[in-house]
Amino acid sequence: MTAGLSIAIMTDEVGWHTRQLQAALRARGCVGRCVDLADCRIDTTAAWHGMVIPGFGRELPDAALVRGIAGGSFEQVTKRLGVLHALRDLGVPVYNDARAIERSVDKSMTSLLLHAARIPMPPTWATESLAQAQRIAMREGAAGHALVLKPLFGSQGKGLQLVGHVGGVHRPLPPIDKLYGSLAYLQRFVPPISQPGFDWRVLVIGGKAVTAMRRLSEHWVHNVAQGARCEPAELSRELACMAEAAAAALGMDYAGVDLIPSAAPPGIQVIEVNGVAAWHGLQRVTGFNIARAIVDDVLDRKVADARGATQLTSAEQSLLPRRA
Repeated sequence: MTAGLSIAIMTDEVGWHTRQLQAALRARGCVGRCVDLADCRIDTTAAWHGMVIPGFGRELPDAALVRGIAGGSFEQVTKRLGVLHALRDLGVPVYNDARAIERSVDKSMTSLLLHAARIPMPPTWATESLAQAQRIAMREGAAGHALVLKPLFGSQGKGLQLVGHVGGVHRPLPPIDKLYGSLAYLQRFVPPISQPGFDWRVLVIGGKAVTAMRRLSEHWVHNVAQGARCEPAELSRELACMAEAAAAALGMDYAGVDLIPSAAPPGIQVIEVNGVAAWHGLQRVTGFNIARAIVDDVLDRKVADARGATQLTSAEQSLLPRRA
């Protein structure tokens, strides 16, 4: 039984997505409390577990559903992810957990893991050397390729630039030390196969691809936040298998996988995997309630699995610290 559970919705922004999740939790007899990880703290005097999670007193949530993590200094982000790591180590199901989020937020790690899993993706480079990045852009440009320069930790299509062979001329790299944290993450641009161009967003929940949409735009950036329009898309076996493999490679409970069609083999390539995926646009073209599907997976798989793994004998329970 999952009724009566208190779930922490980890978010730095309360809005449509959190309301959808809270409604889905209420429908299952549970409570969803929005918690900003910036407000969580370590306090070894406060409770047996050594943390303070606003809204939960001296207790821990029954599960944590990560909806958003605010940016900040290296130290701040480390602490926030540390809270998620600690919750998992304390037996609280975290969806997606900190390790999966770290893998997806860092685009270079995403690329490495997709490459290791032999998932088709555009050629990719990440380097701290401006000279090396310029050589890559010159070499790719001479071969007739444009490159997409992306912020390593960016999202929603912000900060993307085309360099290399663009519109028949060579476009050089901008100063990465001022704009990109002294690191160049470069991915070979996949030219559109139609006008307007499009890509697919496939949502994976609990290891299974459940819905898809096409994002169309006259611009080469296809993010909804950048003005792309959404339309329903058939969830073909090829799209589903590639999206599921990408989510599995990063160890994700749920993921928004972006794929793009290519005129060259293999025909479809994965360009990004989102570990804290938004689904507002996708919901408009999907016939079922996405938040309910996520909540059902959290409760029926993630929480159930955690409870099954923590069934202890009375002797084992006697060794645990008392919760004062």
